[in-house]
Amino acid sequence: MQIIADLQLHSKYSRAVSPKMDLEEIARWSVKKGINLVATGDWTHPLWFREIKTKLKEKSPGIFSLNQDWTELPISTNVNFLLSTEISSIYSQGGKVRRVHNLIFSPSIETCEKIIKEFQRRGANLMSDGRPIVGISSKDLLEMVLTIDKNILFVPAHVWTPWFSLYGSKSGFDSIEECFGNLSSNIYAIETGLSSDPILNWQIKELESRSILSFSDAHSGPKLGREATVFISNNQQSTINNFSYQDIADAIKQKPDGKLKIGYTIEFFPEEGKYHWSGHRACGIKYNPQEVKEKGVVCPVCHQPLTIGVENRVIDLSYKILTHNDLLYLKNGYDVTFVYDKERRRPFVSLIPLLEILTETNNGSQIKALREYERLTSTFATEFDILLKKSYEEIEKNAGSELRKAIEIVRERKVFVDPGYDGVFGIVKIFKDEKTKSEEKKSESQPSLF
Repeated sequence: MQIIADLQLHSKYSRAVSPKMDLEEIARWSVKKGINLVATGDWTHPLWFREIKTKLKEKSPGIFSLNQDWTELPISTNVNFLLSTEISSIYSQGGKVRRVHNLIFSPSIETCEKIIKEFQRRGANLMSDGRPIVGISSKDLLEMVLTIDKNILFVPAHVWTPWFSLYGSKSGFDSIEECFGNLSSNIYAIETGLSSDPILNWQIKELESRSILSFSDAHSGPKLGREATVFISNNQQSTINNFSYQDIADAIKQKPDGKLKIGYTIEFFPEEGKYHWSGHRACGIKYNPQEVKEKGVVCPVCHQPLTIGVENRVIDLSYKILTHNDLLYLKNGYDVTFVYDKERRRPFVSLIPLLEILTETNNGSQIKALREYERLTSTFATEFDILLKKSYEEIEKNAGSELRKAIEIVRERKVFVDPGYDGVFGIVKIFKDEKTKSEEKKSESQPSLF
């Protein structure tokens, strides 16, 4: 057994989030996706925290499930919740305004209550947003929560996003130590964000000994699981039955005697992320790393600074540049390609969400795609089983030859992505039309990180 975990999302009480995002909606979509462990999100918000305490029950230390009195979903759906929230810290340090988002994983309701009280004592307006903005530095925030409970897990979120992250080109730091100082040893992991994958993070020296996590940062049910982290048994002879918060924390901390360990992460193709390349959306300027080097970091149209994307930021901070010769591409029994580096750190698999695949196979019709998605996840298999575990013959029998071909292409990593930049998502294509072939030929002439 494995635990597919998505531990970063937002509730209906966060800005720009679907009003449907309550606990039942999160659980319903987790079932469709095949997610075993999901974040509550937003537990600092008083109204959401009240719902968490009312609608969830603790099934093992730090792990919760929906109270059957509050849901029509059957208990057998086996969706587990972990108390995770995201905090936006905006503050001045080193003569620069810093904007960093951090995740806090809590081992208990009681610990959440203590943290909420401390935020309130410091004047934080927790009612304003499920992801509250506080004027507390990342280091001071880390110290605050560890003083309350040493079992808290603190993870910098979407670490490469230009505007709101640890390494962000607009408001971040050049290292974990610069951000957290003498508390850096308490940062056991980072979360990749949609615009980066482990390949990019493997090039950063200080991440060699830290876990690399991936989560969805979902603002609606359909976006759950677009990235995820998969935990497996640390002992091949044992199976995973019950697990606790501490088991998850120990796996992230890479404790050798822990019950669990990270098996792999599920990633976007990072080019699809909206900050992968550099550019200026308002002027339609998009540069790959080589073009930034040749043309500079100022927009040639409006003469304002470009938003420097993830690839360029990684190049700036890397101690080595990985090439294809440094990577191993290994297929499992279902023909799914897993990517390793030669040091054999935890591998990853790159996927396109099933709804996106179905939209392309249904000629761009989102209505038809959603109807087919509901049919397949209700009568055939979960999304992750379809993408990762079902044989091509089973897929063709239940969903047709077109979806089979599409999933073959994704499993073989042969998709085309026109990279995203400055807040614009990249455009993913599985089947190549003439425009895609032209764009692919153009991109092949542009040097990239790899």
